Amino acid sequence: MRQEEVSLWKLGAVFAKIGAFTIGGGYAMIPLIEAEMKRRGWLRPEELPDIIALAQSAPGVLAVNVAIFAGYRLRGLRGSFAATLGTILPSFLIILAIAMFMTRFQDNPVVVRIFKGIRPVVVSLIAVPMINMARKNNRTWWAWAISLVTLLLVAFLDVSPIYILLVVIVLAFSLAWFKQRRAS
Repeated sequence: MRQEEVSLWKLGAVFAKIGAFTIGGGYAMIPLIEAEMKRRGWLRPEELPDIIALAQSAPGVLAVNVAIFAGYRLRGLRGSFAATLGTILPSFLIILAIAMFMTRFQDNPVVVRIFKGIRPVVVSLIAVPMINMARKNNRTWWAWAISLVTLLLVAFLDVSPIYILLVVIVLAFSLAWFKQRRAS
């Protein structure tokens, strides 16, 4: 898609809609971003995992980083700005309203139950894109094994993902080096 084809207003509005109707932010936004981008033909299906990987590796909030990269892909620097503004503005306004009015209702039993009811939905919204990414990107048994071992180490043994990444990088370089050496 050429950069001129998507209007900045449309780009900002799409990301504002995503930002306004996603509870949980970050990973919970990924299915909506994916659906909106595919529906409009703004990104090819294989591009989103790359954008997500870049967004995760950059410092900052995942949803904002995805908006920056997707907006840049569609309209350059101006697209990054429009998508980012669209992503953060609804959340900012909602948080501002909550901060202004929530102190009156924070101990209300109905409000407490509503927030407790939302929690499982947020967990599901975060789990679905992770499962979809695993299914799309893990095409071999060893990729599934690495994903499963990483999940277990991080979730249950509190191992830092940084250490896991370092070990996998060293193993991948070593394996590539041995394969190249054996081939020559």
